Amino acid sequence: MKILIMGCGRAGATLAAMLDAEGHKVTILDIVSSSFRRLPSSFGGAVVLGDGTDEDILRNAGISEADAFVAVTQGDNRNIMAAQIARNVFDVPKVLCRIYDPLREDLYRSLGIEAISPTKIFSRMIKDLIVG
Repeated sequence: MKILIMGCGRAGATLAAMLDAEGHKVTILDIVSSSFRRLPSSFGGAVVLGDGTDEDILRNAGISEADAFVAVTQGDNRNIMAAQIARNVFDVPKVLCRIYDPLREDLYRSLGIEAISPTKIFSRMIKDLIVG
């Protein structure tokens, strides 16, 4: 599977390393070159320096051949914008997007983008602990 990940923070770097180790063709992109230091030395995928909301950067990163696109930067707006470009401009079959604002999660799902809110997951964990 060809996977393009936008954001090489802790989540993106960990995801890229795991998918690469499983044999997937992974490309990770970030706007800050020092972010790529988070990748393990064993990472065999490609790294691209650039903005994932720029269609030319996405083309250069191989989005046209991607089976999946994952947006996991720190910014909700950048994540959703890039996810919408991946879904609507490049017709990427599977698009995942991290959204910190739990109120936006359902809206983006209605647009065909799998949105994941760590805030909601954390809230569920607390509820499970208290209600048990």
